[in-house]
This record gives sequence, structure tokens and C-alpha cells, in this order.
Amino acid sequence: MEDVTATLSKPALKIGPYEVDPPVVLAPMAGITNVAFRRLCREYGAGLYVCEMITARAVVERHPGTMHMMAFDQGEYPRSMQLYGVDPKTMREAVKIIVGEGLADHIDSNFGCPVAKVTRKGGGAALPYKRKLFAQIVRASVAAADDAGVPFTVKFRIGIDDDHHTFLDAGRIAEAEGAVAVSLHARTAAQRYSGQADWSAVARLKEAVQTIPVLGNGDIFTADDALRMVAETGCDGVVVGRGCLGRPWLFGELEAAFAGRPIPRGPSLGEVAQVLRRHAELLVQHDGPGKAMRDLRKHMAWYFMGFPVGSELRRRFAMVSAMDELDELIAQLDHAAPFPADALGPRGRQGSPGKVTLPHGWLDNPDDDLVPEAEDMHSGG
Repeated sequence: MEDVTATLSKPALKIGPYEVDPPVVLAPMAGITNVAFRRLCREYGAGLYVCEMITARAVVERHPGTMHMMAFDQGEYPRSMQLYGVDPKTMREAVKIIVGEGLADHIDSNFGCPVAKVTRKGGGAALPYKRKLFAQIVRASVAAADDAGVPFTVKFRIGIDDDHHTFLDAGRIAEAEGAVAVSLHARTAAQRYSGQADWSAVARLKEAVQTIPVLGNGDIFTADDALRMVAETGCDGVVVGRGCLGRPWLFGELEAAFAGRPIPRGPSLGEVAQVLRRHAELLVQHDGPGKAMRDLRKHMAWYFMGFPVGSELRRRFAMVSAMDELDELIAQLDHAAPFPADALGPRGRQGSPGKVTLPHGWLDNPDDDLVPEAEDMHSGG
């Protein structure tokens, strides 16, 4: 109880001019955190909800698919967007477009992606190893964002692998170059999403970065996990990714936990079905029925995790193609089935660790500032 009390007595999280209460951020997840899913999560609790990762080059080149991804709900504020880039000039230009046209109120940057198509070009979690280049990107982005008073934040991982940790340098550099907050996913790129997050790294980063908030990310699957992370590491807030997959009500549980209120009980299968249908409605509004139903399919296993749903019914949910078909399937569920205790653990991609794919000679000199190969125009990863 003492740890929880200490957690609740921390000052409010500030991201530039914005107070984030509770101190909870929805992590941008490619193919997941579109405007429909963010709206669904926001209906359960307050916090900061970040758009899917956007590629800087695609913003500069006005890629139609990317511009569609950069959509926000009418009531969404502050509008939070994450950019990915490897070139200071392209990042600066993308930030200028975003703030100049009033497309977002907060810009985050992705230096944590472990996907091979990103790291093999020196992007994502590979880039902070190049300290000068990393500093140049943050400096250029902050300068462009400052023109409109838009706060710029930075997210990164512990490092490339156990032999190449970059997070302490990245935190100090981001702080020195004007970022208003940093977030640490407490895994290396080599871990990907496997194993356990090393929360002790969040505590070390909090000690190293003195003047701006430090947020922790990794293995937050319950409200209790969030309170424990803050209590154990001293971080100023938490970033939630895979833990909310199929569980957008987690944000209501987090809001209650940080306010010291009892955690709401988990929903019955009938209540989950109502959430699923609401998700479908929001997706249809954003993307139209065809794309919406295809997008919804990947969420089915997460929504039904641990519930008594037969294999044939699960298969049919995973192939749903229309709203009337979805309604027919929902009617076949046992609506009274209670929320299963074993549905509280890890969810989403986990996989196994592996060697990180890097550009040739990438590890030779951490202090060169050569811009790596231009990133793919399409967003994602």
C-alpha cells in the first residue's frame, strides 16, 4: 500500500503545455492505433493517445494513404502523432508541415522500432547508436516544432543488443536538444517483444535525465503493473502498448488505479461483444465497411482471449466480412460468461529474440553522422 500511495502522490505528468492525467500514454502501434481504436480507448479513460507511426518522408511527399492515417477524432485533444525518420532535413520538413498546417498538437518520434526492414536502413532502434545523427534529428525536429509551440518527445529502446546499450546517451541527448519528455521501451532491439522488460533500465534513465519527464514502457498488462512500474522505477508515467489489445477498457482501469479508486470488474463476454461491435462501427466510419471488417479480424483473438468461444465460432469471427454477419455471430456467444482470470497476461506479438539487421559497418563508429539510406515512403513497422 505504501508504494501505491507514493505513486498517487506524484505530481501530474506534463508533456509540454499539456497535463496528462492519469499519466498514461497509448503507444503508437502500426495497424492498430488508428482513429477508431483511439476513440474506443478514449471512451474508457483519459490520457494521451498516439496515432499510428507516420513516416516523415511520406508526409513530405503527401502520400495519400499516410494523409488518411493522420486523422483525428473531432473531440481528440491533444492530437498526438508519432514520426519516423532517419534524416534531419526530412524530419524537420515533415514537422514543419504538421505544425504549419495545424495537423497535430504533440509530435513523438520513433527510435525504438526493432523490425528488420527499419533497422537494416539504420532507422528505429538502430539509430541512437549514431549519437551525432540522433542529436541532429532531435535538434532539427524540436526547432521546427517550437515555431508553433508544439512539444516534441522521443521514444527509444535500451539499445541494439546487450553489448550495445544506447538508452542513457539517448536520454541525455534528447534532453539537451530540447525534447520535452522521453519514453523507454525497456527491451533491446534484439529482444524484439520477447522475454521480460528490464524495468531497472527505466529507473536508471530516470536518474540520468533530470529536467524532463521519463515514461516507462514494457510489460504493462494490468493497472497493477502500471502502479508497480511507477513505484519501482520512479518514472513519471507509463506507455501502454500490447496490454490494451482486445482490452480498450484497460484505460478505465488505469484511470481508476491512479486515482486510488477500486478497479472495475472485468467485462462479461456479452459486454466484450458490445465493445467489439462499437469498434466495428468506428472502423466503418473511418474506412468504409470492406476495409473495416478486414481490419477488425486481427482483433478477434485478443477480444476473446480466455473466453469459452468454440473453435468454429472463433474461425468465423476471424473471417467476418459484414456488420450483419458480425451481429449474427455475436448472438451465438454466451453473453453471461464472466471475464476469465487468465486473460490478464501478455497478449499481442511476442516471438523470439534474434540478431538485429544493421547496415554494413553500422557499429564501427558511433560518432559519425552519415545519414543512412532513405526510409521507405510508406508508414508502418
